[in-house]
Amino acid sequence: MAIRLIGIDIDGTLLDSHWQLPDANRKALVEATARGIEIALVTGRRFDFALPIASQLECPLTLIVNNGALIKSQDGTTHLRHLLPRETARRVLQTTLPFRDGAAVVFDRPRENQVIWEVLDWDDPARRGYLQRNLEFIAQVSPLENCLTEDPIQVMFTGPVDRLRLLDAQLRVWPDAGAFALAFTEYESRNFALVDVINALCSKGSALEEWARVRGFAREEVMAIGDNHNDREMLEYAGVPIVMGNSVPGLLQEGWHVTLSNDESGVAVAIEQFAFERK
Repeated sequence: MAIRLIGIDIDGTLLDSHWQLPDANRKALVEATARGIEIALVTGRRFDFALPIASQLECPLTLIVNNGALIKSQDGTTHLRHLLPRETARRVLQTTLPFRDGAAVVFDRPRENQVIWEVLDWDDPARRGYLQRNLEFIAQVSPLENCLTEDPIQVMFTGPVDRLRLLDAQLRVWPDAGAFALAFTEYESRNFALVDVINALCSKGSALEEWARVRGFAREEVMAIGDNHNDREMLEYAGVPIVMGNSVPGLLQEGWHVTLSNDESGVAVAIEQFAFERK
């Protein structure tokens, strides 16, 4: 079957290792939409952090953000929203005290106070760039539980890879683990990782599946491209799963199609090979 919808991760996939959009990728997405193929950017980023990337593409697309918790149009219209119950967020925060220096709570708000931190560490090189780029959306509250005046999108933890792997493992065997879902992302070359605690119904895969159903597309008509652990469910759902050459080892061992790395415009190569040439 022909490809009618492509779900594409942003960091490590669409963008190169310097967080730039390769021209070949941009041209491939523009050409795909000209051929009638719909594009969804499927990312762990917030909407306002993903929008600058979407704006560079000069083609219509959908944004599946916060690891599947929200689906939005480029104009901000919300099509799907699964929030994390605030009491669940509170219990998670209270049982992860050793990791609170890298914890934040993320809300679906217009601009200010979207991301609430307990500790703002401007000396941490792994976080400094993110804080600088998102300064207008950030606030600080201590203790962090006091910010839970409404249901958030997620509780987000950041930090070194080994430390966040430990947190991810602990949360997966938590007595009330079924109350939430986890999205784990790691960048070993930067020694930086994220653990996102989201609504139990959420993943990139479940959101892409729901959006395909809304648009009337069969699974076999959906292609997905990703590189990290939080892309697994999306790749498992897609009829045509593609992993980047720079993917984490766990994805490269699944037997899925492998394209070139993000520094070699692997997205453009994959679209040309598996979407444009697919009949």
